[in-house]
Amino acid sequence: MADSTEYDLIVIGGGPAGYAAAIRAGQLGKKVACIEFERAGGTCLNWGCIPTKALLKSAEFYRSLQKADTLGISVKDAGFDFAKVMERSRGVSGQMAKGIEFLFRKNKVEYFVGRGRVAVAGMVEITEGEHKGRFFKTKNVLLATGCKARRLPDIIVDGERVMTSREALVPRKTVPKSIVIIGAGAIGVEFAYFYNAFGAKVTLVEMLPQITPVEDEEVAKVLQRSFEKQGIAVHVGTKVENVKVKPGGVELSLVKDGASTPIEAETLLVAIGVVPNLEGALSSSVKPGLERGYLKVDGRYETTVKGIYAAGDIIGPPWLAHVATYEGINAVNAMFGVGHPKRVTIFPGCTYCQPQIASTGLTEQACREKKLAYKVGKFPFSASGKAVASGDTEGFVKVISDAKSGEILGVHIIGNEAPELIAEYVLAMNMEGSIDEVHESIHAHPTLSEALMEAAAATNGQAIHI
Repeated sequence: MADSTEYDLIVIGGGPAGYAAAIRAGQLGKKVACIEFERAGGTCLNWGCIPTKALLKSAEFYRSLQKADTLGISVKDAGFDFAKVMERSRGVSGQMAKGIEFLFRKNKVEYFVGRGRVAVAGMVEITEGEHKGRFFKTKNVLLATGCKARRLPDIIVDGERVMTSREALVPRKTVPKSIVIIGAGAIGVEFAYFYNAFGAKVTLVEMLPQITPVEDEEVAKVLQRSFEKQGIAVHVGTKVENVKVKPGGVELSLVKDGASTPIEAETLLVAIGVVPNLEGALSSSVKPGLERGYLKVDGRYETTVKGIYAAGDIIGPPWLAHVATYEGINAVNAMFGVGHPKRVTIFPGCTYCQPQIASTGLTEQACREKKLAYKVGKFPFSASGKAVASGDTEGFVKVISDAKSGEILGVHIIGNEAPELIAEYVLAMNMEGSIDEVHESIHAHPTLSEALMEAAAATNGQAIHI
């Protein structure tokens, strides 16, 4: 029997797309509920973006202590408590989840912990959890169930010998002595940096020709050199075969150019991407269109079933929390006729190892493939006064622009605070700005942001400090 209350919107999934959508609907004065299987914030806040950044901050700080003497500071016998490092990350997640729950109350969003399922169009059922068996009428449904880690076939993830990123975030007392990480996308390289910083012997394996495959080739090369200098063994263009899990660890073979090399480690971390997660979200009578397992949506984020919308990772790449939030908000605006909803076009992608990476738009390789006429402006942080003063001179800013108009086509940053710096160029690209407009905007001195201006100036040979 359905509850007598009819909702304007029920959101299934409480991650960055789902909770933002629910809050936006609440701001519009709508009757809204959000059903989340685990805890407000979803994978990103509880088992992804937020706890990993807490871990990376600990790793970065520990590393900074090891080179404190370069700043004239003497630090003796610096050590770490790995259990506390892990516990802190869980505490950060817990604090942020409580913040989302507060925002739900503030915006009159009804929050249910459980597994939500669309029984039929206009009806949602809770199939697991405290509220199991309850049915709700609703005018609209937003599916925001996200993705889950892709696993290796026939390899059991036990959280000890074999992990995905989720299991790697479960508190443990000691750092593994050695670890093989399969997959060198953002997740793989972040964990490689983290474990290496705390003394693990790290082997990073990527099947494609470069680590961070979505990034510009120059950026990937700089990161690989930096990782190797830090002591991380990096293998690109390499496949993993013959994985065997044993009581004392794992054995596997690294295969490159037909040659096979055996390797052993205490732990294996699988970071080979994600797969769509619609498990239990739809009854057999509700069949929206799919593409490679992801929900197909139109320009208003509506699926092929009227009244059922979708946003976030479940509609496909890019699988980024900030993109998901944007999509969730725009989906709600679309269903309630507010403004002019937009699909994602220009967005930043960020990786938080050290050196950090941030990018937006086209890579130079993509420009070549599209046969575009383009120019490149590049400025190294080694020429930045602020970077030198801070002792963080690794990396550069690279700007790609149209050869005739100067319109910005892509920006690629590797170095300290890259994710904080990229926002300026995202804004410039959204406003269809040119490299000249960035160059002619006065940037404070000394700041890392001057490198953004200097890179734009370098396009036409006008950079002052190189």
